[in-house]
Amino acid sequence: MVLGVAAMAFAACTQSKDAGKPAIDLANFDNTVSAGEDFYQYACGGWMAANPLTPEYARYGIFDQLDKENQEKLKSLIEELNATAQEPGSVGEKIQIVYAQGLDSAKRNADGAAPVMEQMAAIKAVADKDELSAMIAKLQKTGVRSYFGMYIGADEKNSMMNLLQFSQGGLSMGDRDYYLQNDANSVRIRNAYKVYMNKLFTLAGYSEEAAAQATEKVLALETKIAEISVDRATLRDVHKNYNKMSVKDFVKKYPFISWDVYFKEVGIKNSTELNASQVSFFAGLTKVLKNTPLDDQKEYLTFKLLNSASNYLSDDFVNANFEFSGKAVQGREQLQPRWKRSLSVVNRTLSEALGQKYVEKYFPASSKEKMLEMVSNLQAALGERINALDWMSDETKAKAQEKLGTFIVKVGYPDTWKDYSELDIQNDSYWANMCRASEFRHKEMMEDEGQPVDRTEWGMSPQTVNAYYNPTTNEICFPAAILQPPFFNPNADDAVNYGGIGVVIGHEMTHGFDDQGRNYDKDGNISAWWTEDDAAKFNERAQVLVEQYNKIIVIDTVHADGAYTLGENIADQGGLLISHQAYLNTLKGKETPADVDGFNHNQRFFLGYANLWAQNVRPQEILRRTKTDVHSLGKWRVNGALRNIQAWYDAFDIKEGDAMWMAPEERINIW
Repeated sequence: MVLGVAAMAFAACTQSKDAGKPAIDLANFDNTVSAGEDFYQYACGGWMAANPLTPEYARYGIFDQLDKENQEKLKSLIEELNATAQEPGSVGEKIQIVYAQGLDSAKRNADGAAPVMEQMAAIKAVADKDELSAMIAKLQKTGVRSYFGMYIGADEKNSMMNLLQFSQGGLSMGDRDYYLQNDANSVRIRNAYKVYMNKLFTLAGYSEEAAAQATEKVLALETKIAEISVDRATLRDVHKNYNKMSVKDFVKKYPFISWDVYFKEVGIKNSTELNASQVSFFAGLTKVLKNTPLDDQKEYLTFKLLNSASNYLSDDFVNANFEFSGKAVQGREQLQPRWKRSLSVVNRTLSEALGQKYVEKYFPASSKEKMLEMVSNLQAALGERINALDWMSDETKAKAQEKLGTFIVKVGYPDTWKDYSELDIQNDSYWANMCRASEFRHKEMMEDEGQPVDRTEWGMSPQTVNAYYNPTTNEICFPAAILQPPFFNPNADDAVNYGGIGVVIGHEMTHGFDDQGRNYDKDGNISAWWTEDDAAKFNERAQVLVEQYNKIIVIDTVHADGAYTLGENIADQGGLLISHQAYLNTLKGKETPADVDGFNHNQRFFLGYANLWAQNVRPQEILRRTKTDVHSLGKWRVNGALRNIQAWYDAFDIKEGDAMWMAPEERINIW
């Protein structure tokens, strides 16, 4: 893409009566707190007070608010479909069927556990290692994952080609710490998990005694799997997780299943090499399963099946799942309404089909044009910042500029929509359709085996309120749904939009140069394109950021995990610095914008950013996200990032003695 510094053609700073949502809503503020005392509370406290958590949410923030608005839009699209008879076998009919099955609790309650009984019987009939290996593959194709993950994805050292990949798995509680740690929260969740497992077995027809025995066997096996699992910080190390080897060597070293049987059943046909992401895990799993009786493994697979199916069966199963994952783990008080749950399933199952209808109705072409221009401005600003770095050599800077110049930019929606004609949706059972949908996705994936990577494919649907960077394709992607207020407001002043979607753009660009992304070159390959000295300087600066976030207490005595969230924290800081510079570039040769609502343009930039992260979070969800989410909590995406940025200090006259003050020698800027 050609770099440029042209200013975006936003409307004037003042808001017209019919402009819709204001650029900055003054009701969002908490004026009992100063900017220097707690900027997050100052900028977002009013919003948080006006948007208390309702029983269905564990966290409710700006992302959730937009998602809630999107749900209403998507619901209206489905209702429009339902008003007209759809052609048999058409994508419209498939959307209708899946949505209706989610709403039809009467049929699912009448069916009870019947939709999984055939699969349960097949697991029970497994008689030896070969049959077990085939069953693991069969379940995997239907979306039931067990001991490990298998997928076809880009070879990270030959990124134009797909490669067979294996990764650790097998845990249903989400993080190994829940199995291994004995703090009060881990013990509480572990006990709730045992209740949940027992309930599923009972609902599936086990006697009280058999359910109790099966529960103990499954928990014991998963605990052993947790003990050999790589910790979450190590999972972010791209070098440790690239272990390419021949298929022949892999199956010889790790014979915990009959690989020839598994390969045939899962559809692997011509791979001679693979990546075993966590080799220590596969070595450990080989030892664990060698000493695990076949009957115990069958109970484990049965639980995996029931857990995967639970939200698509009767209300008893759905409620059991919610009691554990919703209440115990997240702290939510009640299920979302049935229509929202049904809609989310349609969204996953036929994502681009629904996305195409969403774009046609809700996404104006003008938004895409403005976004592309803004991306160009941000690329120019990042290029300027790279050139100005005083800690990086010219050699590494040149490579960084090459990478920046080859970003693939995706905005709004894909150029070619996914074809769902081969997706078989029937009027039998909700769970059966979920299995067929998983098999459809699995078949699509397996068609990529040994083939070039399709760099036009999207990793998110257009109706997703989010954005991403993919290191192996060196792409940044901004779905249509995020291009709305407060992220992107065509009626807002430039300062607020650069503080909003501008920072999001800069955030995703910075991921190309964070602690993970910096290891990939312009073509998406893991490559040592840094000089050793520059790499050491980067790591030194990054460690300062790790230690800053490690000091944050998220709740009670629990600290944030600076190493686990490092990539996102680097991207937050980088996004702010890059977007602010891009915004200032648009002012060159122009008069300084007038104040609006008593705030100058620099203040409005940072307020626009802070308002993105307003959120209320339950204590249980804070604890869960600290273990499982690579993003910092909203409060620290604001306060933690801004304390390092001099322009923010200048904008709000933050001085020594203010609670938010950090001494200049303690601050760190990376990009």
